[in-house]
Amino acid sequence: MKRFSLNQKTVQQWSLPDAIDASAAAGLNWIGLWREPVQEYGVERTAALVADAGLRVSSLCRGGFLTTTDDTDRRRRLDDNRRAIDEAAAVGTDVLVLVAGGLPDGTRDVDGARSMVHDGVAELAPYAGDRGVRLAIEPLHPMFCSDRCVIATLSQSLDIAEQFPASQVGVVVDAYHVWWDPDAYRQITRAGAGSRITSYQVCDWVTPLPAGVLTGRGMMGDGVIELRRLREACDDAGYDGPIEVEIFNDVLWSRPGQEVLDLAMDRYREHVR
Repeated sequence: MKRFSLNQKTVQQWSLPDAIDASAAAGLNWIGLWREPVQEYGVERTAALVADAGLRVSSLCRGGFLTTTDDTDRRRRLDDNRRAIDEAAAVGTDVLVLVAGGLPDGTRDVDGARSMVHDGVAELAPYAGDRGVRLAIEPLHPMFCSDRCVIATLSQSLDIAEQFPASQVGVVVDAYHVWWDPDAYRQITRAGAGSRITSYQVCDWVTPLPAGVLTGRGMMGDGVIELRRLREACDDAGYDGPIEVEIFNDVLWSRPGQEVLDLAMDRYREHVR
């Protein structure tokens, strides 16, 4: 279980201190954090709490949302991403997850939106590298292309990432978003060859999809994803870092946090490890 990381979103019913305390009590080594609760608790206080618990931060989520046609809004978003980079460095992680952003309001130009993502990464990458942080471009399933992420495949993520040093830009392999892609395993190999894999994240794809698709990720083993196969592919590609359990699920959020953590650890042993 040394690679298991509890992504904070999986137990968002817990406060940040509760999630950290429970992770430490479970003997975990890692925790994945989100910016909003970190900001609410305080970046420096969070860093101290994590260190005192003997944990390390596997990633900070999230930066990105780089798609906008308004120059003032673009500068604002870039400034916010620089703050996110600073926060990642402050809490002790070298991985800032980037969700690219969807189509700008009132547009249909998906190629133009992808160019905006490239341009944003180009502006942020040196800043991140100077602070020891890697921008981790996360492709999202195509159903999120219009409103959340115009980068839908690992290939598209790597096409951007490979234009910058691997110490500055990598990619996230999130099982929920890549399992369907017939080219996923070849792209994982490609990512590994360039030392681009920054994170492997797990949950499951259950059908029929719930009405609230965003919060319909399943617990490992409840769906159809070959989680161990994907993990082994990442391993074979040279990734040996933490594996984040990241589940957005309204039913799980209504249950006691300890119950969810215990179940996640059991299912990780059964389906991922």
